[in-house]
Amino acid sequence: MRIDSHVHIWNVGEVRYEWPTPSDGDLYRTIEPPELKPLLDQARIDQAILVQAADHEQETEYLLRQAEEHDWIAGVVGWVPLERPIDAAKQLERLTRCPKFKGVRHLIHGEEDPDWLVRANVIDGLKLLSQHNVPFDVVAVFPNHLKHVPTVAERVPELKLVLDHLAKPPIRDGILSEWERQLKQAAAYPNVYAKLSGLNTACDWNDWSADDWKPSLEAALEAFTPNRLMFGSDWPVANLAGSYARVAEATEQATAMLSGQEQQAIWGGTAARFYGIDSISKEEGRDG
Repeated sequence: MRIDSHVHIWNVGEVRYEWPTPSDGDLYRTIEPPELKPLLDQARIDQAILVQAADHEQETEYLLRQAEEHDWIAGVVGWVPLERPIDAAKQLERLTRCPKFKGVRHLIHGEEDPDWLVRANVIDGLKLLSQHNVPFDVVAVFPNHLKHVPTVAERVPELKLVLDHLAKPPIRDGILSEWERQLKQAAAYPNVYAKLSGLNTACDWNDWSADDWKPSLEAALEAFTPNRLMFGSDWPVANLAGSYARVAEATEQATAMLSGQEQQAIWGGTAARFYGIDSISKEEGRDG
């Protein structure tokens, strides 16, 4: 079973977003499951996980409605106000009754305080996630946030964490040593995972290839092993430097040297275990 662990949809007429904005060209429009499904089919992806793009309850409800309408949407990573634990607890009591609610994310890279993730009230909110067995997606954009992941992993040891986009390694600059050091520190905690996603936009140029990802990918494989890595397209953001098909093909090329079992982990097994996804048949996934 092949799973895309990181896709976005949005409805700019129904939900308020800080990003994208009208200045973002073709990304600023309503993009919903019927547009995504043919791309998944072309890449032989059976299921996808919708990931939040706005820090408010309205979008989470929108994503959950979409997930209920499409069987191939395996789950939703939504939002709760972690910095307000009392309110977060109330929302979690309701959201955890939804079978397709699979995780929480907050756009920490949009916070003015680069240390937002380790604030005392936020740690209390993360402890609530742990108590409800709800994983947390960390938008740990290097260099401001990745360094805090070990702190969170220590303070909330039962919380499953996943680094979105490998914490955006500085591929364009070509100086990966400090990013790699911090990545290894995070990976030292068994409750920390990572997504092989967003690497094309980290390149920040249009003529990138899988070879440009190689140093970052090798560092991730060494730090996490495939059993804690998962594929994510980051579509439609991926369209800023490519397309869904191009990202999927490059990921295939970059992981071709792995064993069949290791590839299965990256292409679905890890995501299924991390988010608690029950596999569906290939026919259901394509027809749903």
